[in-house]
Amino acid sequence: MFQRVLLCAFASLTMLANTGVAFVHGTGKQTNALNDYWLPEFVNSVRQGLPNTNNYVVINCGFDKYMWTNEAAGCLAGQLLNFIQSKNIDDLVIITHSGGGNVMRWILSNPTWDARYPQIISKIRWVNALAASSLGTPLANAVMEGNVFEQSLGWLLGYKSDMVRMQQTHWMSYYNANWLYGTAGRPALPKGFWAIVGTDVETNIFDPDSYCGGYTLNLGLEVTQAWLDNCSDGFLNCSSQAGAGQVWYYDTQFTNGSEPLSHNQSRRKCFGLDVLLRNDL
Repeated sequence: MFQRVLLCAFASLTMLANTGVAFVHGTGKQTNALNDYWLPEFVNSVRQGLPNTNNYVVINCGFDKYMWTNEAAGCLAGQLLNFIQSKNIDDLVIITHSGGGNVMRWILSNPTWDARYPQIISKIRWVNALAASSLGTPLANAVMEGNVFEQSLGWLLGYKSDMVRMQQTHWMSYYNANWLYGTAGRPALPKGFWAIVGTDVETNIFDPDSYCGGYTLNLGLEVTQAWLDNCSDGFLNCSSQAGAGQVWYYDTQFTNGSEPLSHNQSRRKCFGLDVLLRNDL
């Protein structure tokens, strides 16, 4: 945390920086992530922290594919570089969620894979990783094994896509040990990867907080939480979310009323998350 404070102080002194923010969605193929994944109220609130509020991009890529493919990392690299060049961005903050964190780590960990990667990495200030699937999830194991989770989690995981297959815990263990940086015992990532960890799911029908992000979605996450650790957001164990880079916050350390963030709420305008990210810009 002290390191991030120092970086923030340095960034505040860089008055000539042209800052931009990129919103990188999670698992699944997106063609309108602004409306279907993040929602305008969240994106529009966060980008108010920019000196130029037009310096933002919402990524739409095929994150149903393996992270290294042209549809995933290739698409992400193309859209990020186009944004950087078209807006002359020299200070880029990435906000990513869930499986999108793995695609970002692929780019950061493998700069020789694609000539565009170093150009992007050089402009990144840091990555804010919301509920990142850094160590995978047991729920992906269950979906790929074809048991009852396949029916109950299809809406959440995108069925048996390559990206879901990749997020099986034993697969992510292999990728982290051989291809990705930032986890224990591995080289550090070239830019900061700061995790916000969701710790619980609350679905009290009489509590308005339980409706933030959609009560039905939160209810589904509370059901799946029964197959995860005590500390989880309904999709990912806290250990997975905190498994790469450095933990910035556990949700209750900053949220209004110390409310936990479910996996769905960590990409929504819930409990002051948008204000935290806005102020970070």
